[in-house]
Amino acid sequence: MAAMARDLLAQDSGTATLEKITACATELVEGCDAAGILILHGRQVETVAPTGQVVIDSDRLQEQLQEGPCFDAAHTHLGERVFRIADFTAHTQRWPAYAPPAPKLGLGSMMGFLLYTDDEDLGALNLYSHKPGAFTQNSETAGWLLASHAAVAFSGARTHAQLEQAIATRHTIGEAMGILMGTRHLTEQQAFDVLRRYSQENNIKLRDVARRVCEQGGV
Repeated sequence: MAAMARDLLAQDSGTATLEKITACATELVEGCDAAGILILHGRQVETVAPTGQVVIDSDRLQEQLQEGPCFDAAHTHLGERVFRIADFTAHTQRWPAYAPPAPKLGLGSMMGFLLYTDDEDLGALNLYSHKPGAFTQNSETAGWLLASHAAVAFSGARTHAQLEQAIATRHTIGEAMGILMGTRHLTEQQAFDVLRRYSQENNIKLRDVARRVCEQGGV
């Protein structure tokens, strides 16, 4: 786990971080054959860094039915942080629509862990096994530890990506202001006011207006 934490921090992109998280799950959690991260956008599901097709198929099934442990794990208002199906062939009460067809996907058992930090809910880390009863208490403990590390790494990677985007946006706006200052003989403040006014009047984000100026030489 210590080595994994160092590896997560060493990844150079958010995508690489998520792929490392799910790869670690199959290596470190007893009984785990496949793993993936599910993120909810309203009622739509996004599958991130799946290690196998079964992860994608399971997420699609839950999205279609609007139920399932991973679907529930990403709904933080339910108050639960872990969901577990020990045996799909025997578990039909809590998720009566999802559980019966799941074995046809090659699933025997699964666990879902909420990925969250103190102030931010992120999604669910989902672990799958082809065999019923594959996950033990040790598996759940390892899953918890992995999910805790993963949530911090995930949040950090996303913050880094947002910072890079903000820097890129600032650079684009500065370049656009320079173009307007040169072509229209404006001051720095006047050039920025032109961008801002065009953004407000046309309901276009400032960065998109700036990008248009850089590409076309004006607005």
